[in-house]
Amino acid sequence: MNRNLQHLFNIAQKPQRLVVGLMSGTSLDGLDIALCRFSGHGMATKFELLEFTTTPYAADFKAEIQQLFAKKIIGLEKLTLMNAYVGSFHAELILAALKQWGVSPADVDMIASHGQTIYHAPKRLHGQAAYPNATLQIGDGDHIAVKTGILTISDMRQKHIAAGGEGAPLALYGDVIMGSQTGEDRILLNIGGIANLTWLPGNGNGAEIICCDTGPGNTLIDAACRKYFDMPYDEDSRIALSGKVSEALLDALLDNPYFKAPAPKTTGPELFSIAYVEKAQQVSNTTGLSLRDIVATLSAFTVKSISGFIQDNGMQSVKRILISGGGAKNKFVVDGLTAELAPAMISDTNYLGVNPDAKEAILFALLGNEALVGEPMHIGGNPAVLMGKFSFAG
Repeated sequence: MNRNLQHLFNIAQKPQRLVVGLMSGTSLDGLDIALCRFSGHGMATKFELLEFTTTPYAADFKAEIQQLFAKKIIGLEKLTLMNAYVGSFHAELILAALKQWGVSPADVDMIASHGQTIYHAPKRLHGQAAYPNATLQIGDGDHIAVKTGILTISDMRQKHIAAGGEGAPLALYGDVIMGSQTGEDRILLNIGGIANLTWLPGNGNGAEIICCDTGPGNTLIDAACRKYFDMPYDEDSRIALSGKVSEALLDALLDNPYFKAPAPKTTGPELFSIAYVEKAQQVSNTTGLSLRDIVATLSAFTVKSISGFIQDNGMQSVKRILISGGGAKNKFVVDGLTAELAPAMISDTNYLGVNPDAKEAILFALLGNEALVGEPMHIGGNPAVLMGKFSFAG
């Protein structure tokens, strides 16, 4: 047997697997690296988070990505170069993290890499009838595998699209495994650049599960902080809490067909950009709004788009909402959701024993484990597929 296939077979037969999960989101904060131990698969999955770190991206690296990110027109040479560069760079960060943790790369069974999203284009967003749903993540898996010496599974969103999905959110599969609880209606809410949630009814009926992007999470708040305050984000919600919400602008922001479209659906910063905000200001005659009021209103927009989705989709019976992502630390947003969605109990995913900062990296590690040893999971009308492309180290 080919030695790479034999290696793959040997890992799949192990009772436990050591997996590195990677996540680099649309906020471009840095690379999340989670070292997990897995056994089993599907609903019998057991996992332990052994180590976790986020390596912040330097300003020059962010600037390189931003030349490509969510733009309709970019340089083909730049895209080609960055696909290889990001893969190699992520490999360096993985090796540095393993060294810091005292873990030999030879002891790691596989890496599961999300890559860096450059452009997300569901059909509802690009609007071109002749073309399908599409998405693009860079950070080539072969570069990661060869430079770390570790089997790498990457480019997971393509299979979801090929099977009829929109390529997001992929949290569904991990959320069902990690968060389901018989007798308690739950929502697992991730507030990253874009907010997405998974509705887990306590009756255990998989046909009723919903996983969907609700709209902007941190993306507009962060963009406004960068543009107007030269700050990467609104630390401790200080700017939002010092401003006043403009109801006129808020109504204009919420007036978009996306919010009326049925679930499941996905979106991205390709739609929810500063240009979107500026257009809403013109429509609502709020171009003279103070900069602090703009940030307050964008924060309220995140709250309203999430709570509105929950209320519009019959999830009022939810007993517990568990938040992860950067938005779990946004006081304005969390307090707003608590007020809007009472009496539901709102906390972060530590309730499940899952570090909320590490959750997405864990989810991709879990998807890697499923790709290697699992079987496709049938969850409602969602694609039942195993996701990811395998890259061998040699």
